[in-house]
Amino acid sequence: MTAEGQERAILVGLELKSGHRRAADHLLYGAEESLAELKALAESAGARVADTVIQSRPAPDAATLIGSGKLEELRRLAGFHEADVVLFDSELTPTQLRNLERALDCKILDRTQLILDIFARRARTREGQLQVELAQLNYLLPRLTGRGAQMSRLGGGIGTRGPGETQLETDRRRIYRRIQKLEEELESVRGGRGTQRRQRQSVPLATVGLVGYTNAGKSTLFNRLTGAGVLADARLFATLDPTVRHVTLPSHRKVLMSDTVGFIRNLPTTLVKAFRATLEEVTEAAILLHVVDASSPHAPHQTAHVLKVLADIGAEQTPQILVLNKMDCLSESAEATESLAQRILGEARLSARTATAPVSARTGAGVEALLQTIDQALPLDPVSHALFRIPAGEGAPIHLLHERAKVLSSRYQDAYCEVEAEVPESVKRRLSRYLVG
Repeated sequence: MTAEGQERAILVGLELKSGHRRAADHLLYGAEESLAELKALAESAGARVADTVIQSRPAPDAATLIGSGKLEELRRLAGFHEADVVLFDSELTPTQLRNLERALDCKILDRTQLILDIFARRARTREGQLQVELAQLNYLLPRLTGRGAQMSRLGGGIGTRGPGETQLETDRRRIYRRIQKLEEELESVRGGRGTQRRQRQSVPLATVGLVGYTNAGKSTLFNRLTGAGVLADARLFATLDPTVRHVTLPSHRKVLMSDTVGFIRNLPTTLVKAFRATLEEVTEAAILLHVVDASSPHAPHQTAHVLKVLADIGAEQTPQILVLNKMDCLSESAEATESLAQRILGEARLSARTATAPVSARTGAGVEALLQTIDQALPLDPVSHALFRIPAGEGAPIHLLHERAKVLSSRYQDAYCEVEAEVPESVKRRLSRYLVG
């Protein structure tokens, strides 16, 4: 380890030739770009990257993923850098994991294990911790026989955090029992969430869900819109546990805004399954704010990956607003911004009619326009123009209009107050006896 306690890591990527069935994602997202993302993940987990290795092959090697020649090169490199851990950008089979551990004599982790480790560090609520533990156990269970020296390694560091690691020295039957108990506890949590959701739905409040690629700026935007003070950090998966807050729209309608975990390319299926209860907040939303890092050269591909996860959890039909965040990092004209939006929509195969909103969550630019866009797109409790004639002595309906509607003008004439407003349907029904025309 380094003097600061960081583990020295070597990153290993596999670039497949175009003829291989698994090469499609590599063509869209090259090995170097993928390793750059792996480096960001490693640094988020607390490692210092000492070197990177890319192996180009027509197909993965069944025994070691990268082949015997490259493995020998990697062994010498790990010795030269005194590496504590070697991180692979592909998911390793139990056989590959065992062979690599024997050949390199150091800790071996793949992309999935690294993401699970980061989730274990970031989970703060009991629900989040249960979800991470379940995902870790489901992933590690078929790999118990291939863990080799790692089975008895109790030291700290990347890949050893989280409650799931405490089960490595138990037998399969005990792990199965633990998985069953976790699933029962999470089902109970899911039932509790369902009760809370039904209580929220009894009041005419729509839910707006924030989704997007990790580090796209969701939490910064959430804080800007709600003043919630949620942790916003440049690290990947800086926030994990969901947060819900009230937001008042320009029409004075109130909505609930929900911030959720960020998505990432090749998000482990064990995590998607474990986080089902949390992700249901997304599936139940009336509208989704799909936050995109507009400054990223991979914005269209990242958008496509988020759409894939949304399809996996059954939320692909939910109306979306494409929020082009981090516009302060670009010096774009209105025409260039529109062109960027259309390029992202086209390459991600989103409908050209999808509403877009360029913003800077950091500076606040474009946020008011975003709220207007949400107001216009929100299907629940639609807003319409209306004129009310209320007796001047009845203060309650006048106060309700000022609190729940956007008052355009008000004037007193004789014993009445005439109020012109853009008003939600629910308020309009309550004050129907005062409507003019």
